[in-house]
Amino acid sequence: MTATQPSGPEADWLRLDRQICFSLHAASRAFNGVYRVILKDLGLTYPQYLVMLVLWEHGDLPVKKLGEHLRLDSGTLSPLLKRLEGAGLVRRERSARDERSVEVRLTGEGTALRERALQVPGRIVAATGFELDDIRELRERLDELTTALDAAALEGAPGCR
Repeated sequence: MTATQPSGPEADWLRLDRQICFSLHAASRAFNGVYRVILKDLGLTYPQYLVMLVLWEHGDLPVKKLGEHLRLDSGTLSPLLKRLEGAGLVRRERSARDERSVEVRLTGEGTALRERALQVPGRIVAATGFELDDIRELRERLDELTTALDAAALEGAPGCR
């Protein structure tokens, strides 16, 4: 006995190539491959690069705040920070105001690395083959998607019941 297969438009809903989550996953993996090559010159991995971007933009931050910017928990962030500290790019220090809080600070070498990193976005844009306006529009749409999915998760994903 075989199960009845859906027909009509629903028949294609469960195809892998029709899943937005898989398209985003595949694009993310492709980006990681390009970043791996480009960031090799800086001695950074992609997650380390993201940490550095936040610190270059915001300056010294508590680990908790850094994790909020990156959407990472401290268990994931701590090994990244340990490697960046070992490379001499950041320092972690207990906060003088709150002993429970650890502050992350750029070192002189970490600050100087920003100059060399300025070439990364242009190389990424070139790798995509997209125009800048198309990239901005895509980023804005992805930000809207993230906001909608965050809201759906908080509400218990009502659209998925």
